[in-house]
Parts: sequence; structure tokens; C-alpha cells
Amino acid sequence: MNIVACVKRVPSTEALAVLGGDGKSLNTSDMLFGLSFYDDIALEGALNLKESKGGEVTALSIGSAGGTKEMRECLAKGADKAIILTDEHWMERDCRSTAKVLAAQLTSMGADVAFMGRVATDRDNAAVGPMVATYLGWACVTDVVELEMGDGKGTAKRETEHGVETIEFSLPAVITCDKGLYEPRKAGMKGVMGAKKKPLDEVAFEDVPNQAQITSVTLPPPRPEGRIVGEGAAAVPALIEALQNEAQVL
Repeated sequence: MNIVACVKRVPSTEALAVLGGDGKSLNTSDMLFGLSFYDDIALEGALNLKESKGGEVTALSIGSAGGTKEMRECLAKGADKAIILTDEHWMERDCRSTAKVLAAQLTSMGADVAFMGRVATDRDNAAVGPMVATYLGWACVTDVVELEMGDGKGTAKRETEHGVETIEFSLPAVITCDKGLYEPRKAGMKGVMGAKKKPLDEVAFEDVPNQAQITSVTLPPPRPEGRIVGEGAAAVPALIEALQNEAQVL
């Protein structure tokens, strides 16, 4: 089975956001990056399927040339090979163009199933997975929390506001993975050393222009400083008044 885990390199959730000079982007010169949280679960889903049903796992990403750290981590965890579709402006790419580029690459690879995170932790759109499936004409199951795969088909459970849905689907398919589906494994020393010998290709692709453009980026306002309303039991009325009228949480 030809299994692909589509992953994204994103700024660390602990990174300090600094605006770029153009007012439309972030200054990434000193920013820490890592694999998107849900994409790590997607990689684990791909590896689990390989281990249970056989096949080969490719980690696929759109990113800058030389941005290989996260892809090496995928290889160290068990992916057989990795591909970076090189784009120095990957952080500015909209959902449509991202989906079209990934769909074209999945077609050329002859993929049977693509695992993705339910949402990327930088842009929070949750759109690329369903759009890829639409462009390919594949089945799509989103926000999956349980998964069983058989020969050419699968059964998935997804949590919704109305309860847990159970969905049967046929391959090829796009599966977007939610928290709780799998616990991502850690890369051991053997995996880290073995990753150095696995193929990691940086590939050019036919570009697809954005339809949506970021016009400005603004940081959230700073949190107001805390204050002490009193001490001991005598401070309770003032605290309740502040929570009701100032914070408006009661």
C-alpha cells in the first residue's frame, strides 16, 4: 500500500510572534519551528497502517529548501522516505493552492491513502484535507478519533457536536486525524541514525497562484496587568465585583 503522511512545518507554539517589516507576515529569522501537532498524529496513523497492512510510508510537505529537520524526524520515527516540495513562500500559501499542489503530487506518486492533521496549528483553517480529497475525487473522513482499515476500505469514528459518527469508506481516501486517534511515537537512537540513510528529496513543482492574500497581520493587545483587590476574607466582595463587572466572567 502506498501511504502518504502530509505534514507541515509550523512555528512553535512557544515562539514569540514578531511582525515583519511589511506588516503582512511574521519575522521568522529567530523563530523556532516544529511539526504541526495534529500532523504528528497523522504520521503515526500512516506508520500504524504500514505496520498492520504493509506498504511504504512517504512523508510529504511543502516548505523551504533546506528545511529538513522536521522531515528527518518523520524518517527517524519510521517513514521510508520524505519529499519536500520546495517553496520559499510556503507560509504565505493559501488553502486552495496548497491543496492543488498536494493533490497533483499525490496523483503522481500513485498514493492509496493520505493522512493529514485535522488542522494546522499555525493557520487553523482545517480546509486543506477536504479540498485535497475534492480535487482528487477521493473519499474524505475528517476529525477521526478511531480507525480500522481493511482491504481497500476502512471504518472511522469522528466526534461531532451531536455525538460520535461511524463512517465506512473505500480507498483511495484522505483521513484527517484528531487528538486521541494515536499517541505519536518518539524517535529512538536507532531511528535517528537510520534516518540519515533514507531518501529525502527536495522537489520543484508547478506553482498554483493564491486566490486569497493576507493584507495585514496584527498582534493581539497585551493583557492588562493584574492587581490586588485586598487580603483575606475581606477582599471577597471586591473580588466578586471585579469578576462580574470588569472581567465579566461571573
